[in-house]
Amino acid sequence: MSDTDNLKEENNEEKEGVIDLDDTNTSDNSDASDDAEFIETDEEGNPTNLTGPGALKKLREKLSKAVEEKQQYLDGWQRDKAEFINARKRDDEQKNEFLKFAEQKVIEDLLPTLDAFEMAIGNKAQWESVSKEWRGGIEGIYNSLLNTLSKYGVESFTQIGDVFDPNFHHSIAVTTTNDKTKEHTISDVLQRGYKIKDKVLRPALVKVFEYTE
Repeated sequence: MSDTDNLKEENNEEKEGVIDLDDTNTSDNSDASDDAEFIETDEEGNPTNLTGPGALKKLREKLSKAVEEKQQYLDGWQRDKAEFINARKRDDEQKNEFLKFAEQKVIEDLLPTLDAFEMAIGNKAQWESVSKEWRGGIEGIYNSLLNTLSKYGVESFTQIGDVFDPNFHHSIAVTTTNDKTKEHTISDVLQRGYKIKDKVLRPALVKVFEYTE
């Protein structure tokens, strides 16, 4: 082998022992890139790849936010529902009060008609002077009216001999008596009183016994 050939062989061996730094850096960077965490997200920030602790953290944050928003919607819906129920109750109460008022007003307007029937029937001399058939018809109308009013809880009150009660009676005159047991009792009923259930529609107009020795 010539000296020239020996020199070429030595150069080739030296080249084979040289380390390419570019190749080393590229390899190291690739390994680092593989080890680093990479999180892909969509336009709303939701992770599209579900690998790594970072993605799990984002999912937890999204879940927590969703639960919070759900609770806010639920609280708002419950408030609106409660307000609606309360408003409906108020409307029902107002409606019932109006109906009670209207019902009471109609009944009060009918009381003078009842008074007219009672005055006619109470005048025995004139009442018995008309035909029996006519009296029967009038009494039938009167009783029918009383029965209808009784269905709404309307009742008349006060009879002669009842104890005077200022909550139910309006005294317009007194009748003297020497019977002490009759004192402060009703001596005469000039106009019947009426009540609906426990509410007085109209007090009775009465005369009251007053004891004198």
